[in-house]
Amino acid sequence: MAVTIGAVAAHFGRDLPRALAKVEGIVAGAREAGCDLLVLPDAVLGGYLDDLREPTAAPPSLAADAPELREVARMAGPMVVCLGYAEAVGDVVHNAAVCVTGDGVLGHHRKVHLPAGESRVYTPGDRFGAFDTPVGRLGMLIDYDKTFPEAARSLALDGARVLACLSAWPASVTDRADRLPQDRQARLFDLYDCARAAENQVVWVSSNQTGVSGGLRFLGQAKVVGPGGDVLCRTSSKGGLAVTSIDVDVEIARARRTLHHLDELSRPAYAWGTQS
Repeated sequence: MAVTIGAVAAHFGRDLPRALAKVEGIVAGAREAGCDLLVLPDAVLGGYLDDLREPTAAPPSLAADAPELREVARMAGPMVVCLGYAEAVGDVVHNAAVCVTGDGVLGHHRKVHLPAGESRVYTPGDRFGAFDTPVGRLGMLIDYDKTFPEAARSLALDGARVLACLSAWPASVTDRADRLPQDRQARLFDLYDCARAAENQVVWVSSNQTGVSGGLRFLGQAKVVGPGGDVLCRTSSKGGLAVTSIDVDVEIARARRTLHHLDELSRPAYAWGTQS
């Protein structure tokens, strides 16, 4: 059965009421487009950092049961919606993602891999886990997580058929290009999206922030990638909604018909940390 998937490129800042209003508009547009699954960027509620090397302004953090998250669940209704926020657990703050419908929370992820100055603000998560949803078994990653092939592979081995990667991924802070499509990080962002989908033979949904936060300029480039690594739909560096319909089970079965990467993985060769 075909599932209609939407990947969002949009800017979200510190203003929580404004962010909720923007989410409501995006969800309404996705509903009109027939989306069953909508993946919003990282840091939707409260925005991202202002600098990766020396962050000076931490985003507002929310508890996992905050009214803002309950409001997004209400907006979602029967749609499956993923979004990112800063999660407060006592004095600890995680860069987190949550997956909801109108029935409540379906899944949760805390970003494991923290680049550069993120570790000054956030505490890393310590696990990857897939979960069941009305659109199938799904796993979530947060931007820099996708740089590490083991992260996506862990979710695929846990049965995830769709991987949602929510990002606040900026252009290069050390070697900026005049135009975003030529930026080194723009090329890497696209490369990782296609590689992670193809090597795990799963459907990959990549969202991202756009615009500017402090000294960071975000790339956009939201997309849905098929299990063969082909981009099915995408946005530009500006805001937008990339939408496609795909029969996930049929396309994954087609990709794995001759070469089944997960079944053919030689797992004993990867027993890291063991002593011979």
